[in-house]
Amino acid sequence: MSANQAAIRVDGLRKSYKTVRAVDGLSFQVEAGEIFGMVGPNGSGKTTTIECIEGLRKPDEGQISVLGLDPIKNIYKLRERTGIQLQAANLPRRMRVGEALDLFASFYRQPRDWHPLMEGLGLADKRRAYFSQLSGGQQQRLFVALALINQPEVVFLDELTTGLDPRARHKIWDLVREIREQGTTIFLTTHYMDEAERLCDRVGIIDQGRMIALDTPAQLVNRLGMATRITFRVNGRARLGRNNGGERYSEAGFEAAQVGVLEGVQRVAREGDQVTIFGQGTQLIGAVVNSLETEGVQFHNLRTEQTNLEDVFLALTGREVES
Repeated sequence: MSANQAAIRVDGLRKSYKTVRAVDGLSFQVEAGEIFGMVGPNGSGKTTTIECIEGLRKPDEGQISVLGLDPIKNIYKLRERTGIQLQAANLPRRMRVGEALDLFASFYRQPRDWHPLMEGLGLADKRRAYFSQLSGGQQQRLFVALALINQPEVVFLDELTTGLDPRARHKIWDLVREIREQGTTIFLTTHYMDEAERLCDRVGIIDQGRMIALDTPAQLVNRLGMATRITFRVNGRARLGRNNGGERYSEAGFEAAQVGVLEGVQRVAREGDQVTIFGQGTQLIGAVVNSLETEGVQFHNLRTEQTNLEDVFLALTGREVES
């Protein structure tokens, strides 16, 4: 592969299952040496896309190139040059860590010495441990080791940190960065938007089998045009004033139109008693609070945050991220 050649190219990919079009004309490329993330709602076509790129499924239409090779026609050549960590991977409970590494090393013509790999992954003292004795984070690190044992030029990591505690997730993130620093191209799928935002050089968001956004995490957030997110809860009633010594309330409560017309407000969303306002501008927060107080809306737990990739995902797909 030449220095300026993309590690992965996908052009007009289509794949259907009977009457369901899972992938509909998808086109994109992954540059050599980058961490590329793909995210999408359940049923978006993400898994089908990855499996076609890995050579596990045959596309109905379109062209795919991985390291300049067709993943279906040249699957055996690519197996020597790529690594795959599957979300649903497992090993026999009574298989020892060293046995698993020896077994996988035997699959390749030029495997790396896995002993330094174990050292780097923090598993050196687990060589004789059974798979069932490893923690969730240790199991994930072992699967990464198995995906790297053939010294791949491209590695696919599928939902790498699902089910891990925050500390284990951060260790895995550090590991992914180290892999990239060694020159490996990484194709990452995740449903954790913070993971994609922190790790990936570029992120592709797919929905209904099509790529609806592709850029760096920072540019995706900037393109949303909503720098601030204001969240608060309302009790469903607006205060009208006193009547015979008591408070009078209107059951109409909070109305999005009350703040939707304010300068800088770009979007108002409500789910139950929680309201989220997206917008930008230095006067945004004060204007929203003043409007709520003027209208007599009872609110609490108000907080402000910068918009992030999860907000982009929700705005583009209209759906929350599945966990």
